[in-house]
Amino acid sequence: MTGRFLVSAVCAVVVMAVAPAMGVAAPVAGAADVFRNSVASDGLLPVHVDRNAGRILLTLPPAGADGTSGRFLFAVALRTGLGSAQAVLDRGKLGDTQLLAFRRLGGKLAIQFENPRFRAAGGAASADFATSTVWMGDIAATLPDGSIVIDISSFLTTDMVGIAASLSREGDPYGNGGARDVPGRSFRLDPRLSAADPASMKIFPDNIEVDAVQTYAADNPGPEVANVAPDARQVSFGVHYSLVRLPAPGFVPRAFDPRIGGIGTQAVDFGVPLGGDVVRDYANRFRLEKLDPAAVRSRVKKPIVYYLDRNAPEPVRSALIEGIGWWGKAFDAAGYIDAFQVKLLPEGADPLDVRYNMVNWVDRATRGWSYGQQIDDPRTGEIVKGMVVLGSLRVRQDIQIFEGLVGAAKIGSGGPNYPVQVALARLRELGAHEVGHTLGFDHNFAASTQERASVMDYPAPRIGLVAGKPDLSDAYGVGLGKWDMATVDWLYGEPVPGADAQVAADAKAAAVVAAGMRYVTDAAGRAGDTASPWGGLWDDGADPVAELGRMMQVRRAAIDNFGLAMLAPGEPVANLRRRFVPIWLLHRYQLAVAAKAIGGVDATFAVNGGGHEAGLPVAPEVQRAALDSVLATLAPEQLRVPARLVPLLSAAHAGSDNRQFDTELFATAGGPVFDALAAADVGAEVAMGALLAPKRLARLQLQHAADAKAPGVEEVIDRLLAATVGARADALGRRIAYRSIVKLAQAARNPATPPDVALALDARLFDLGGALAKGGGDAADRAWAASLSRKLLDAGERERLVGELPRAAAVPPGDPIGGGEDDWMPLG
Repeated sequence: MTGRFLVSAVCAVVVMAVAPAMGVAAPVAGAADVFRNSVASDGLLPVHVDRNAGRILLTLPPAGADGTSGRFLFAVALRTGLGSAQAVLDRGKLGDTQLLAFRRLGGKLAIQFENPRFRAAGGAASADFATSTVWMGDIAATLPDGSIVIDISSFLTTDMVGIAASLSREGDPYGNGGARDVPGRSFRLDPRLSAADPASMKIFPDNIEVDAVQTYAADNPGPEVANVAPDARQVSFGVHYSLVRLPAPGFVPRAFDPRIGGIGTQAVDFGVPLGGDVVRDYANRFRLEKLDPAAVRSRVKKPIVYYLDRNAPEPVRSALIEGIGWWGKAFDAAGYIDAFQVKLLPEGADPLDVRYNMVNWVDRATRGWSYGQQIDDPRTGEIVKGMVVLGSLRVRQDIQIFEGLVGAAKIGSGGPNYPVQVALARLRELGAHEVGHTLGFDHNFAASTQERASVMDYPAPRIGLVAGKPDLSDAYGVGLGKWDMATVDWLYGEPVPGADAQVAADAKAAAVVAAGMRYVTDAAGRAGDTASPWGGLWDDGADPVAELGRMMQVRRAAIDNFGLAMLAPGEPVANLRRRFVPIWLLHRYQLAVAAKAIGGVDATFAVNGGGHEAGLPVAPEVQRAALDSVLATLAPEQLRVPARLVPLLSAAHAGSDNRQFDTELFATAGGPVFDALAAADVGAEVAMGALLAPKRLARLQLQHAADAKAPGVEEVIDRLLAATVGARADALGRRIAYRSIVKLAQAARNPATPPDVALALDARLFDLGGALAKGGGDAADRAWAASLSRKLLDAGERERLVGELPRAAAVPPGDPIGGGEDDWMPLG
C-alpha cells in the first residue's frame, strides 16, 4: 500500500468545425462548437481535451431508461504527497474504490457513487439505501445517437481523498483513537488555486487516467504542515483519478473464513433465505485463472505482476525485489506456474496507471508507516490493482538501532552484524509484508510465537548474545512461513473441475486449525490491553513470558556495552542520546505481550464443530509467571542508568532543527543534561501502563471470581507495591515507587476501571498512606514517606496527586512520530 508502459499515441487530432475527430463520432450540427480546439482520443470512452480552455470532455453512452449512462470503478490517489508521516498523505495514497454511475437528469448529468453493499433479492443493489451524488453539471451536448458530452474538469477539483480532514488533524492518523481535530485548524479546498490538468489525460482501452492540482488553505496550518510546506497556509497536491471498466463476469467470490482471516468486502444480502445471516464477507483476491483448469499445475491467463518504483535506490531495490518475490513460491505450491512476478518499473511508465500493481518508495520529513492498499470491485472483492507505499526513512531508523546494539564500527564490515545488511534483511520482509496486504492477506500477530510462521506479523529483530554482546546474525527470517503458504493455498487454490470450491476451502481451513497454527488479528494484537496471550507487535519467541526474561538479559548487555563505540568517527556525541532511547526501551514490546497473559484468555477464531470453540483463561501459574516477569523489569537495578553514561549522554547538540533527533529523546534536566531518573520514569511507565490497564484489571476480577486459584486484582496490587514501594532504598527506588503509587491512584479514578476494582485500588492506597505514616529509613526516605502519606490519607490531596503525573517524563514515541502504536522497528 505502476507502470504506464510507453503506449503508442492513440489517435489524436485537433478537432475543427470542418474536421471530425478520428475515432470519434462526428457531432451533430450545433454540437460542433463543443469540440472546437480540442484533441480527441478514443479508448474506454471517447475523450476530447481542450488544453487552452482547461476542458476535459467525456462522451458517454446514451442514457438508459433509468437515466444511467454507464457504470465504472472509480479510484483516486495522490500524485504528490505532503511529506509528513502524521497526515498519511503520501505519494501513492489511495482513497476508497467506488462504483461510479453517470446518470442523466434532464439537462444535467450527475456523478453518483452507488451502494452495492446492500443487496435486494436477486443480487441487485437495494433501492432502500442511499447513494451519494458527488457532482452535477450541465450536459454540454447530445450527439445524434443519444451519446452525452460532459465537461468533467470541475469534478476533478473535489476532495475525494479526504485531504482537508487529514490536514486538520494531529496525533494518530490510523484511527486507533489518538487522532483529533485541532481547534482553529480547518483546512479547506481553495477552488481559485485548484484545476484539472488536461495535459495529463491518458486514455486506454479499459481505463482513463487524469490528474488535477488541488490547493488547501488554512490560517492556522500547524507545525506538521509548516515543517514541510514552503507556505503552510496554502498546500498543493497532485491528485490522480482513475476511471476503470468494470471487471468482466466470471469472477467467483470466496467466502471469508474467520479461521484464516484476510481483507474482505462486506455484502448485506436481503435475498438470503430466512434463517440465514444477511451479512456476509468475501475474501478479497485477484482473479487467477489456469490455462488448463484440469491440471494440478498450470500457467495462468494473466499473472499477478508487481512493479517496483524506480525511486528506490540500490541496494534497497534488489532487497525489495527479492523479498516481494518470495510470494512466487507460495503461488507455485498452490498450483500456479509463474503466476506471481516482480519487476522494476520500466522507464517512462506511470506508477498510477491502474493496470499495474505498484510498490512505491516514498520520502517523508519524518519516518512513518508503510502500507498496502487495493483497488477492488466493491461488488465481489475482486482486486484490480495493488498499491504499496514504503517510507524511505524507516530503514535509516533501523540502522540507528542496530548501531546502538552492535556499534558503528560494524558499518562496512559486510558481516552478519553489519547494520546495513540487517536493515536490508528487514526490508525484504517489509516488501513481502506490504505486498501481502495487497494480495488479500491480513496481519497475523501470533506468527512470531510459531517460529516466524508468517511475514504478515510485525517481527522484532531476533537479538542473540555472543560473548556477552548483542548479536544480529539471525535478526530476520528468510522466505515465507507455513502460515503464508497455507493461506495462499486457501485464498487462491482451486479444486479439480467438478469439485465444490467452498467445500475444498473449508477443508483447507480445518487443516490449518488441526495443524495448530495460531492466528491473532489486529484487534487482539495491536492494543496493549487485549487478552490474547499470543498476540503482539514486534515480539519474538515461542514463550512470550520466557522471552521477556531473555530480552532483559539482552538489554542489560546492550546497555553495558553502550558508549562511544556506537558512533562513527567524527559523529556528534549528542547522537548517543538518540541511540540510547531504543536500547533502554528494547524490552517494551516483549513486555506488552508478556503482560497479556495476566488476565489473558486464549480464544481462537473457531467455527461450530471445528474444535477449539471455547475461549479459556490462561492458566493461573502462567499468569503468575508473567506477573513475576513484568515486575522484574521494575527492579531498581534494571532501571538504573550506568553512571559512566550520564556525562556522555549530556553532550550538547548544535545545528539546525532536526525532527528525527528531537522527537526521540528523553526529557532532560535542562538543556542537554541527561536525567537518569527521567529515564527510569519512562521504563517504569512502560511496565505499569501495561499492568494497570483497566480492561486487564476487569478480567482479573472476573477470572478470580470464577476461580479462586486465579490471580485477582488485590494480588496484583500487593505484588506491585511490594516490588516498588517495598524495594525503595535510594532516590531511584523512591522515583519508581512514586510512579507506582500515582499510577494506582490514576487507575482508581479512570472511568474505564470497573467500580469495585476502583474501590479496591482506593482502599489499598488508603492503607498504604497509613503504613507510610509510620516512617522508617533515612531522613530522605522519611520525608518522602510523610509527604506521600498526607496525600494518600486526604481525599482531596489524593485527587491532586493524580494530576501531578504529567510532571513525569513522557515515553518517547516508538511509532513513526505520534500516537497510536509504539514502534521502533516497524513493518506494517
